[in-house]
Amino acid sequence: MELRHLRYFVAVAEELHFTRAAERLHIGQPPLSQQIQALEADVGAQLFERNKRSVRLTQAGRLFLDDARRILALSEQAGVTARRAQRGEAGELRIGFTFSTPFTPYFATVINRYRQLFPHVTLTLHEMATLHQLEAISARTMDLGFVRPPETAYPGNVSLTELRQDPLLLVLPVAHRLAAKSSIAIANMAGEGFVMYPKDAGTGIHPHIFRLCKAAGFVPKVVQEAGEASTIIGLVAAGCGISVLPASFDRIRMDGVCYRPIADPQATTSLLLAQREEETSPLVAAFVKLAKAAALAAAPEGGT
Repeated sequence: MELRHLRYFVAVAEELHFTRAAERLHIGQPPLSQQIQALEADVGAQLFERNKRSVRLTQAGRLFLDDARRILALSEQAGVTARRAQRGEAGELRIGFTFSTPFTPYFATVINRYRQLFPHVTLTLHEMATLHQLEAISARTMDLGFVRPPETAYPGNVSLTELRQDPLLLVLPVAHRLAAKSSIAIANMAGEGFVMYPKDAGTGIHPHIFRLCKAAGFVPKVVQEAGEASTIIGLVAAGCGISVLPASFDRIRMDGVCYRPIADPQATTSLLLAQREEETSPLVAAFVKLAKAAALAAAPEGGT
C-alpha cells in the first residue's frame, strides 16, 4: 500500500464516481479502477459497491476512509515538520543559563521574542553553572548556554560570543561601615569576610573575585559559602560578611541588605553565549542570530 493508493481511494470515496475522480486526479479512469482493485486486494476487503449506475462505500470502506484521511494528513504534517526543522522553525532547543541570567531584562526579551517567532520549537531551559553548561554543550546534551567567562579550562569544541558587559556590585549589610559610601573600591574590602559560591560550584564569579582582590593587594577571606545567590544575600543580611555578585541580583530585595557600585573599572562581568564550534543546526543558528541582534539593540540594564 502506498500513499498514492490512499489518495486515489479518498478521491473516489468523495466523488462516488470513477470518471470524476479520475479527472480530479489527472489520470485515466481505467488505471484508477485497476489501482482501487489492487488496493482492495492488498487490504483484503471490498471498499466499494459498484454497478453501472452507482458507486457506494461499503462498511469497510467507510471505516477505511477515516483512517486513510488521517494517514494522508499525518504524512502531510510530517513533511511540514521536516521543512520547518530545516528552516530552524521546529524541533527542540536545549538552552542553559547561569543563576543570575533570569534576572536580566535581556534574557526575558530574547526568550519571549524567540517563542513568538518560533512557536513550533520546544525550548527546554536548564539552570546550570558556567562550567557545567560548557561540558554539557560539548557532550551534546545541551545546545546553547548563557554563561559567564570561565576562569578555568573548558572544552575546546565550544565557542563563546560576548553579548554584553555588566558591572559587579558589592552586597553588604545596611549597618556596615562601607554602606555610607556611594561607591567602594575593591581595596577598601581588604580584611572583610566574604560570603561566596563554593570554589567547585563551576561559576566564573569565584575566581574572578579572587583575581580582582589580588590585583588590589589582598586575598579575600571566605567566611561562608553558599550555592544560591539568594542564600548568599540572606547570609549577608544576617551579618555573616559581604559579597560581590553580578548587578542583576540587586532585584532581590531583602531587609538588612544594600547594594553599592564598585569603583574599579575591572569589576565587570560578561554575559556570553556558548555553542559548539562548527554547529550546523538551523535551530541553533536562528537562536544565535536573534540573541546577537537583541544584544546590539539593548541598552545597558545596570548589570547581569
